[in-house]
Amino acid sequence: MSKLIIIRGNSGSGKTTLAKELQKAIGPNTLVIAQDVIRREMLSVHDGVGSEAIQLLQTIIEYGYANNKVTILEGILNAKWYQPLFEKVQELYGPENIFAYYYELPFKETVRRHRTKDERNEFGEAELKRWWNEKDYLEGIEEEILTEEIEIEEAVKMIMASIR
Repeated sequence: MSKLIIIRGNSGSGKTTLAKELQKAIGPNTLVIAQDVIRREMLSVHDGVGSEAIQLLQTIIEYGYANNKVTILEGILNAKWYQPLFEKVQELYGPENIFAYYYELPFKETVRRHRTKDERNEFGEAELKRWWNEKDYLEGIEEEILTEEIEIEEAVKMIMASIR
């Protein structure tokens, strides 16, 4: 049965890094869907209610469900704006095959992490603050909280144990 891992949180949390490390740990036939790649690079659209990215994300998730043992969806994925997407994944995967994680970090920690990224010069602290969305929990999908104390390696081990 196909499984879905959802990794969400504010910009600079470590979502992409965790998704890539999980893909390595899980191995072949693992699809990573990065919201930023879909929304910003492929479609070049703004985020918000009714974003054009939602339909493409749904289509790729359907592909992952049909063709991959594990699909990893990562991004800020605002809970209210992306509610139609989360309803679709619940229909497809069912609650027993969805493993959701939310990075709940202090703002200062996301700024620190952002400064270590390749794209650190594309935007800065002011933009991070403007995009900040505190405690943006999902409705209908239970999320485990990832804190700043949980290192990437530990998060990978924890998630790998959950999906087995």
